[in-house]
Amino acid sequence: MTPSNDSVPAGKFHTSDYLRKIGTAEIRPATSPFDPGYDPVTVEGHLEQSSHLMSTLKISMACWMIANENSTRRKVAAARKHGVPTVTGGGPFEVAVAQGQLPAYLDLVADLGVTRIECGEGFTDLKAAPADIVKQARRRGLEVQFELGKKHTGAFTSDSVRLLIEQGKRWLDAGALQLVVEARESARGVGLFDQDGNFNGAFADRFAEAFGLQTVMFEAPNKPSQFALLDHFGREVHLCNVRLEELLRVEIYRRGLHSDAFAKAHLRPAAVVAA
Repeated sequence: MTPSNDSVPAGKFHTSDYLRKIGTAEIRPATSPFDPGYDPVTVEGHLEQSSHLMSTLKISMACWMIANENSTRRKVAAARKHGVPTVTGGGPFEVAVAQGQLPAYLDLVADLGVTRIECGEGFTDLKAAPADIVKQARRRGLEVQFELGKKHTGAFTSDSVRLLIEQGKRWLDAGALQLVVEARESARGVGLFDQDGNFNGAFADRFAEAFGLQTVMFEAPNKPSQFALLDHFGREVHLCNVRLEELLRVEIYRRGLHSDAFAKAHLRPAAVVAA
């Protein structure tokens, strides 16, 4: 049986104090992990352990739509209790639009207590104007983010990056709060990653320069993609599509506490002068 917080000894020495002593930077939450369909107890456990490291929690794919509804509501409520905004993935949005049921989808998501929807054209094409979609979402108290890139057309080209930047600007002008750069669950042959998983830093820079690291998020679904983005941009980069069980690994790398990051000057803890 897991002990309650009240029965866990507080101790005299604390991890937060120690991290300051070794020069670890204090970093705003900059990872949006996703729940691909875990049970509520698992999600609650990760929130208890790591909510202070989460910028948002994506209730991802369409799994939440066919799970027991009480379980979905329980997960959303747990995130709210820990102060973590929730966002639904772009797939259900695309299906809703294609099936002519966007209002019903927005009504459902708002009623579940979700904070934000992700819009996209990953496997469909939108006819509605971004401003109209954002207006419908806001009417129900929902925020909006937009995902840049197709899921099935391969890695980005220079021309596709240019078009996606133009598309991203239209969505931001319409009221979207953030943009997400597609990488699916593989980071291979999609977005910024070629068929072998090699990262295109030059294309990533174009998104960062166009939107800033506060606005653009990069999907990083596996260890190579996570480390490549952190190596390239440093600890300020905003990552998403990180599995819940990989969140702590990402965050120790971000802080230079992982063995592969400690030797990197832009990630390792600051030098400490002995007293």
